[in-house]
This record gives sequence, structure tokens and C-alpha cells, in this order.
Amino acid sequence: MSRIFGEMRQIGIVVRDIEKAMRHWVEVCGVGPWFYAERLPLTGYRYKGRPYDTPHLSIALANSGDIQLELIQQRCRTPSLYWDFLNAGHEGAQHWSSWPVNFHEIRDKALASGWHVGQEGDSARGPFIYFLEEGHPGTVIEMAEATRARMRIFDQVREAAKNWDGSDPIRLNWPSAD
Repeated sequence: MSRIFGEMRQIGIVVRDIEKAMRHWVEVCGVGPWFYAERLPLTGYRYKGRPYDTPHLSIALANSGDIQLELIQQRCRTPSLYWDFLNAGHEGAQHWSSWPVNFHEIRDKALASGWHVGQEGDSARGPFIYFLEEGHPGTVIEMAEATRARMRIFDQVREAAKNWDGSDPIRLNWPSAD
């Protein structure tokens, strides 16, 4: 657990081909099922303090135990930390995420103590922020507020993985926040 951001809940994996990555995780690692969204809707997107059009991000979520894996493929050239990661020649684990209920309090403390915003935005699920401080590839830290909507979605992903028998490995029906 991070004494600053709370419990690690998710590992974000930036990929160039999300369909290939999902197949790998299913066929080689036995992890699934994957819940896939071809375009994740976001609002208020900002990269390094500047507003930009929302990047076209395809996202897939699955759990392995209590850790959620998030596959991310950016399908445009909008500035983002994902794009930076790929352009630096990397592919793979790009960030880890916590989901605190006191998101705004932790965000304010982190910024006051010298952390810097890499990108941030909002969604129907709630706000998120990525901090820039990275010691090596894969150490970007994301926080996403543990809103009721977000946790309902993430709980469904975790529950689907618990007794998954390998059937229906890639699901186009994103879990409901209701």
C-alpha cells in the first residue's frame, strides 16, 4: 500500500494492439474475461495543464484476484502520457492506480507537496489524475475517485473473473454503473 495514495488497485498497460493484447492475456496467461470499450468517453481532459480534445482511447478491463488490469490503446495523436510512453519506445506497464474515496483531499496534498499533474479529466464514473513523477517506465501514478458508479463497474469486472471458465473471453458489453 502507498502511504501517500492508498492501496494499489490497478495496473495500466499501454499497448499498440489491444485486440492482440487481450488474446495474449486470455490464451497465454489465462486472465479474463475482458470488458472492452472501443472508445472510453471522457470530459475535461487536460495534458500538462492544457486542455485538449479527448483522446480516442480503447480500454479493456479484467481482474486477476483483487488487482485489475487495464489495457489502453490510444488511437489518435492527442498529447497524453500514453502517447509519450509509446513514443519513448515502451509498451507494457505504464502506471498503477489507487481508488481513494478521499480523492480530492489526497490530490490537494500531493500537489501541495510538489507532485505535478501529467494529465487529468473526468467521466461519468468520476475524476482521475495522473502524476508526472516517474522514476522509470511504468511508475506513473494514477488516482481515480472511488465513486459509486466507478466501483459498481469495477466490482462487476472483479466478480466476473472469480469463477471465469474461459468462455466469452472478450465482452463488448461494458459493465453498467447502475
